[in-house]
Amino acid sequence: MAALWIRAPLAILADGAAGGIVVRDGRIEDWSQPAATHRARHDGFRRERACRAARPDQHASSFLSDTDARDAQAMNQPLFGWLTALYPIWARLTPDALDAAATLAMAELLLSGCTTTTDHHYVFPSGLEDAIDIEIAAAQRLGLRVTVTRGSMNRSRKDGGLPPDSVVQDEDTILADSARLIARHHQSGPDAMTQVALAPCSPFSVTTSLMRASADLAARTGVRLHTHLAETEDENRFCLDLHGCRPLDYLEQCGWLTDKVWLAHGVHFNAAEMARLASASTTVTHCPCSNQILFSGHCPVCDLEQAGVRVGLGVDGSASNNASN
Repeated sequence: MAALWIRAPLAILADGAAGGIVVRDGRIEDWSQPAATHRARHDGFRRERACRAARPDQHASSFLSDTDARDAQAMNQPLFGWLTALYPIWARLTPDALDAAATLAMAELLLSGCTTTTDHHYVFPSGLEDAIDIEIAAAQRLGLRVTVTRGSMNRSRKDGGLPPDSVVQDEDTILADSARLIARHHQSGPDAMTQVALAPCSPFSVTTSLMRASADLAARTGVRLHTHLAETEDENRFCLDLHGCRPLDYLEQCGWLTDKVWLAHGVHFNAAEMARLASASTTVTHCPCSNQILFSGHCPVCDLEQAGVRVGLGVDGSASNNASN
């Protein structure tokens, strides 16, 4: 096939790629070469096209598109208040609504120049057991490369967590569906268009047993792990009260401090924790718009990078970011 030069994108994260990237057969094969050099070096060079951006999105929840500015009680709230206001609405999520939300969120990502994304879905009210399959189908219709993270919550309010009973599942159901999704949808190798990761939602919405069992299943099947961590000081206090340690200490106790893990938000790590993240090659996804809207603070990106931690970007979701951009 003819090579395609995506010329001078406005935003790109790869070092030395500001001049553009060359794509052939769905793969990036070269970057940052002037047009004449491209034509000389790439047989069948066909055309040039401008692109707004060329970057991956490392953390998104497409179902949030259904609650973008929908409930006044969720506006101007920090994370825990925002979640408490929106959980009852998410409990009424239907397959058709999720399909519309996923399609909208992924289309917005494509329009902003993102061709690879992750999607963290963690609410499973009755009737929405196939939520991850719905999101994968939406990504395939749009031609978007995606890592779907099978989220989970099994610690409801009656167990000391935040979510209501109507959106959580028991551990056996979660693990069985996780294994099913990996077997059915996960692709490996550099040409994979759909991958599956396991993503217990957060330390305040899942049990220690589920955290450890998810790590064991991921290790057996060769998939990655994802969760929200160190997003707010409320989360730090929750972990200290419930587990007697800070969130990163808890993560390590559950077998999660590895190079197969990436963490959403990472706002409240101290210097010693940053060094531990770097040593373990655990990565952090910075979600700047969401952190501002939810009063979470700001991710110390420069400090993390100086400590040797790899940092990526995430949109989080339209209910805490106005758009998937």
